[in-house]
Amino acid sequence: MKVDCSHVQLRAGGLELSSVWYFCFIIVVVKSSEDPHQCSDKICQRDSQHEKTKYSIKDSWQSYIDKINQAVSTYRGCSNKGCGCYKDVIEDDLRRWKDGINKSDFDAARSRGTHYQIINHMLYREDDCMFPFRCKGIEHFLLEVINKLPDMEIIINTRDWPQAAVWGPALPIFSFSKTKNEMDIMYPAWTFWEGGPAVWPIYPTGLGRWDLMREALDKKSQEWPWEKKESKAFFRGSRTSAERDPLVLLSRKHPELADAQYTKNQAWKSDADTLHAPPAKEVPLEDHCQYKYLFNFRGVAASFRFKHLFVCKALVFHVGDEWQEFFYRALKPWVHYIPVETDLSNVRDLIEFAKANDGIVKGIAERGYTFIMDHLRMPDIRCYWKKVLKKYASLAKWKVIRNQKYKQIRPE
Repeated sequence: MKVDCSHVQLRAGGLELSSVWYFCFIIVVVKSSEDPHQCSDKICQRDSQHEKTKYSIKDSWQSYIDKINQAVSTYRGCSNKGCGCYKDVIEDDLRRWKDGINKSDFDAARSRGTHYQIINHMLYREDDCMFPFRCKGIEHFLLEVINKLPDMEIIINTRDWPQAAVWGPALPIFSFSKTKNEMDIMYPAWTFWEGGPAVWPIYPTGLGRWDLMREALDKKSQEWPWEKKESKAFFRGSRTSAERDPLVLLSRKHPELADAQYTKNQAWKSDADTLHAPPAKEVPLEDHCQYKYLFNFRGVAASFRFKHLFVCKALVFHVGDEWQEFFYRALKPWVHYIPVETDLSNVRDLIEFAKANDGIVKGIAERGYTFIMDHLRMPDIRCYWKKVLKKYASLAKWKVIRNQKYKQIRPE
């Protein structure tokens, strides 16, 4: 019996998914279990491509498909107008100060970041900046929207980790990333322009210029359409956390499923620092586009690579949900990416599911790509900066007095 499911599609909330495709898929599998020599064109093709790996239907796979169906059917897209995709993040981050921000709270936060003043549409900053290139990445966007901003002063944290714990005093500090345990006000990271992590020799001056990297990755994704990509999970990165170990070990035991290896970082001293194997060479982000399944792990805080992976038009496996950047909430699990438990207890099962359900996971990859390309553009970054700063300024209860020791920051 031959069954062709390729033409069957269901539209839900403007997105394509295959509830009917799933029904057809189950019929094919049940029939094929009665007679292993009969199968659909898609199943036969899949088996010929992956002769080393044989799959059986698992209960967990049905649960994944149910989660995808449910997530897609209830998903509603967002509008770029007025930073519509992210306005709830701004509202939530500033809700603590709905009755206003006191100068005493601001002064208590002074040691936690870099002090900026905006007065008469001019930008001033204290001399001390812990990471000059990070400050430049931030200042690029401040200067782009400064003509639309009222007077204010702000504390911007350029460290990797947030500064204001929820169990401590209310401190109005801007940080690029946080968990539910912090009250920091999120802002778009400096890496959207410059000051990202330097990866020698690939990115010796640091990963930055999101607009240029988007363009380069999009071009590379066209060279590697889904049908040409290798059906394998891929990861390259340093061992900043042992949470990554299970994927690397799975790769060593089952190279047909994954190619995951550790690279050196500044702390590397011996092979023990790369899980008792020689460090692998760094791989440019553009070359990640050759693979269908790309893994994102947290680093010290949220990972800067996350947004880049989607532009490869690959299926993103996002490990854990503790760390957030301002745009994470708008990306939905099972709609735009596949979520993975932090301990990676289900990682092999998820990879095998992806390999056996190519059409379904391709849809997730396409939705993730579309969201990032449509809603994480440079105009969206500027919009967020403008909206969060105007809202913050409206809550500040004091008049800004210029510190004469601060230097004016001008466009380069």
